[in-house]
Amino acid sequence: MPSDHRYVEDPDPVDPLAGPGHMSSAEFRAYGRQVIDWIADYYERIESLPVAARVRPGDVRAQLPAHPPEQPEPFDAVLADLDRVIVPGLTHWQHPRFFGYFPANSSGPGILGDLLSTGLGVQGMLWATSPAVTELETHVLDWFAELIGLPERFRSSGPGGGVIQDTASTSTLVALLAALHRASGGEVGRAGIGAGRYTVYGSVEAHSALLKAVRMVGLGEAALRLVEVDDATLAMRPGRLADLLAADVAAGATPALVLATVGTTSTTAIDPVPEIGALCQRYGAWLHVDAAYAGAAAICPELRWTHAGVAEYADSYAMNPHKWLLTNFDCDTFYIADRAPLVAALSVLPEFLRNAATDAGTVIDYRDWHPQLGRRFRALKLWAVLRCYGATGLRAHIRRHVAMAADFAGWVAADPRFELVAPHPLSLVCFRLAGPTDEPTTDLHRRLNAGGTLFLTHTRVRGRYTLRLAIGGTRTEPRHVAETWAAIQAAAP
Repeated sequence: MPSDHRYVEDPDPVDPLAGPGHMSSAEFRAYGRQVIDWIADYYERIESLPVAARVRPGDVRAQLPAHPPEQPEPFDAVLADLDRVIVPGLTHWQHPRFFGYFPANSSGPGILGDLLSTGLGVQGMLWATSPAVTELETHVLDWFAELIGLPERFRSSGPGGGVIQDTASTSTLVALLAALHRASGGEVGRAGIGAGRYTVYGSVEAHSALLKAVRMVGLGEAALRLVEVDDATLAMRPGRLADLLAADVAAGATPALVLATVGTTSTTAIDPVPEIGALCQRYGAWLHVDAAYAGAAAICPELRWTHAGVAEYADSYAMNPHKWLLTNFDCDTFYIADRAPLVAALSVLPEFLRNAATDAGTVIDYRDWHPQLGRRFRALKLWAVLRCYGATGLRAHIRRHVAMAADFAGWVAADPRFELVAPHPLSLVCFRLAGPTDEPTTDLHRRLNAGGTLFLTHTRVRGRYTLRLAIGGTRTEPRHVAETWAAIQAAAP
């Protein structure tokens, strides 16, 4: 080391945040209070904001400096630009009249849990890198499995267990990787995928993540079989799945995975898991159940019928607390009945990650349960939500939205100008203007969203343009649904 090297001493040794260019503890406390106040104020005023962003492409960037700042700025300037530049360019997913896509719940306990995770700044890739990150996650996911009625084999005391992924799309990907490992006896990981050897199945209503997953693992789109759905229920037809499985096996292919959806994105159709699962057992295919949105309903005993067949047949299961269970994005709970093929498919152990606990095989290292190495302390926000709401509060949250959707569907059915186009078992209602063409519904949709007071998205059901009203926002009350129906009626021809 050069003899003239000099270290700059901390100007305030008792302040761990102080130092050249760093925010002091006193500043952090002051600005932290301002940020919490800003968030609280945002939720208090959110109903007065237009639901969707009112900007054109490029408007936000046009308000930002062309070059990065050379000199430091006070955090006050960041907050000022948050109001001036960022908020007008947001679509407010937490608005009580945001009815698009599926809900992306946020709650006070979830926000604070996420803040604690960020503040701690720990990395949970291995048990050894922060034991509490792993053990809290394992424990909370065992709690959660109990709450939604998953079988013992999905809990840490059995051969499987749970892990928090970022989204259900990642769960679909890792389920496919585990399925391919099992189907090939590990050959896929060693030698790659032979063209035409493995096939994958999902309904035509399955999430696009399945198509992306077959591309990402290298199977290619030719390996994906999209199964027709029942015209009335829009759920997968088991008879058609049976035909495809038999034909592929006869042609020399190995069925690797079948994805059954509990609550499809378009209409919340629920695939017949018992019949699909029996076919998976017959042909040796992995059954992955995607319940990203609708899985939350299983916390209510009277809605657990949606999960018929999961306990008996599923090899893996995913649902998103960040959709309908008050836990801010991102948080997907992924369960697997046997973790061995998943860990074998994804485990890579370079020397720099070796440690005594891993070598002893006595701990879970969640780095082996997903594609990425690093991982946040996501369990803190789910832990906070479960503790602060309890099962009683979470059930009330779900039941309130299901009741609102039933009311809205009743209003639609009673107005001869409209028609319901799909069953509505939970909190999504799909409807359109009655008539032979799409143009009136398309125009109605455009005018409703342009008004700024509500936001809907659309899908196509049996080829027809259909509006989706997804109820589930943390702050959505019956009056917001009633006001939205009144606006729809007033705008309809």
